Amino acid sequence: MSNRSNTSKTSSKPSSQDSAQSRKGRQSGPADAMPSRMGVLRHARDQLAELTGMAVESVSSFERTEDGWRLEIEVLELTRVPDTMSLLASYEVTLDPHGELTGYRRVRRYERGRAPGGR
Repeated sequence: MSNRSNTSKTSSKPSSQDSAQSRKGRQSGPADAMPSRMGVLRHARDQLAELTGMAVESVSSFERTEDGWRLEIEVLELTRVPDTMSLLASYEVTLDPHGELTGYRRVRRYERGRAPGGR
């Protein structure tokens, strides 16, 4: 009996088809291609966090508008001890159809332990 291995040698050099698919995956689509809803949401969170320097807690509303997108994003403005006393804020964020931030404004500020709007 022979003790031969069943492994075959494969080339470590990718085929031209593999390279083309790899490049295609890294390239962004056409300039007028619309991003996915989740892509818009993630990009909006990242942009607001970068601009304000505050940690994004959650997205409380998300809608498509005539001019692009509108989101309400909750951010941590001030950390306090205990955590229920930390200050959160809701920001209204507007984006163009491609998901680029065009504006934001704080619409309310509240303690973590209290419901937004003071109810």
